[in-house]
Amino acid sequence: MSEASVTTSEVISGVPTNVITGALGAGKTTLIKALLATKPSNERWAVLVNEFGEVGIDGALMHGSNTDSKDGIYVRQVPGGCMCCTSGLPMQIALNQLLAQAKPHRLLIEPTGLGHPTEVLETLCEPHYRGVLDVKATLTLIDARKLTSAKWRDHATFQEQVHIADHLVVTKGDLYRPEDFDNLNVYRAGLGVMDIPLSHAEHGNIDFALLEPPSRFNLPAEETEVHSHDHDHDHDHDHDHDHDHDHDHGHSHSHSKSEATELALPPGQDWLQVENSGQGFYSCGWIFSSRMVFDYKLLFQTIQNLNVERFKGVVNTNQGTKGFNLADGKLSVEPIETCQDSRVELIADSKQGLKYAVDDIKRVFSLN
Repeated sequence: MSEASVTTSEVISGVPTNVITGALGAGKTTLIKALLATKPSNERWAVLVNEFGEVGIDGALMHGSNTDSKDGIYVRQVPGGCMCCTSGLPMQIALNQLLAQAKPHRLLIEPTGLGHPTEVLETLCEPHYRGVLDVKATLTLIDARKLTSAKWRDHATFQEQVHIADHLVVTKGDLYRPEDFDNLNVYRAGLGVMDIPLSHAEHGNIDFALLEPPSRFNLPAEETEVHSHDHDHDHDHDHDHDHDHDHDHGHSHSHSKSEATELALPPGQDWLQVENSGQGFYSCGWIFSSRMVFDYKLLFQTIQNLNVERFKGVVNTNQGTKGFNLADGKLSVEPIETCQDSRVELIADSKQGLKYAVDDIKRVFSLN
């Protein structure tokens, strides 16, 4: 038995827990991958991921395998941007399952870039997790180039992510123009968060020490006193999500927001298409049978030219299993060790933009 193996007699106690949040495309998955690479071999780390889309891709991109666990790293995904909905029930179900399975030495939580970190933190600080979790610093990632767009600059959820942070982490700084740094300082000053510490990630790498301070959210009131960054939210957030599932035999179904199960391809089906929407964004994702193998060059060319906010995919191709990640118009590809089925997801900021991209994907995956 390896040093990182789980034993049934282990007690889960005081698990260091960090929430890592930020807007779509800010680099959360890249940063978590870099952190996972530093995991001591004798420890088990757990990652709870919430994606806005519904097919579940980040787990495979994080540890290079479309399985729940690998090399002492356990990943659990919560579907469809629902981690903060329904009083946190999907999150609690998935978190409890993950803790029981992994009995981790550290827990990292990645809410969707369109999710409300305040409610995630409230769940983590509930009485039944006291003594089980040790809630530490919340990191909010910022790609300052997004601040030129009012769509991001004025987005209430993005602002909440900044206010809730114990530490701000600037990502992709090597791609900035001088004015991007100026815009970041103006934005921070405008939100009144200049006193929140700020660091820069280098290709997703940060000083591990940033994770260790306790969360201000979890400190006793006398220690936080004013808690100047307004963590007293009124919970009038728009949590409406529209879920629609279709597949090739003409059926459709929907799921409850209280579910925490990951979506799977129905037996005998070759592919499944799923749509979601909320907070001004729209997603469409597909799951394809492991029997289906796709042309890598055609995929690369098509994905590279998509005009969407995000595209992610783990796909069985004629050149092996590949992980695709498109953000800010830049496509990266990496090898994936195993892939039980192919999964792709795209997110757009308009229905029309989504439709154009869906048409392109259907052509390249021969779904027309």
